Amino acid sequence: MPVRGIRGATVATVDTPEAIRGATRELLLALTEANQLRPADVASVIFTVTPDLSAEAPARAARELGWDDTALMCVAEMAVPDSLPRCIRVLIHWNTERWPDEVAHVYLHAAQKLRPDRALRGNHSAACTSAVSPKG
Repeated sequence: MPVRGIRGATVATVDTPEAIRGATRELLLALTEANQLRPADVASVIFTVTPDLSAEAPARAARELGWDDTALMCVAEMAVPDSLPRCIRVLIHWNTERWPDEVAHVYLHAAQKLRPDRALRGNHSAACTSAVSPKG
């Protein structure tokens, strides 16, 4: 079975454990809904946070959602001038038979400007995905 990467990002309003877990939970739920994702099919997840977020590891939100058997890792982003503040990014390694153009990547709130072509619109019921690519 192929492994596909699912990308997403959001921002925490402040550097508190509650804000980081809440933003991460919202992002993971949106990604789960957009892809009909089952945690049992996830090989691993890498979370990154900008240097201005240090109050909590975003992986804790995944554990709170029941992702107990998934390999999770949290790392700090590079300090890039003029980068998006308080940003949480995720890369999910997903075991799926879907084609790359069938994977929905989700960017929420201020993180939409990172990838406006993939920003989630509305009430988390649909996500913009990449352009159709050849399947053969």
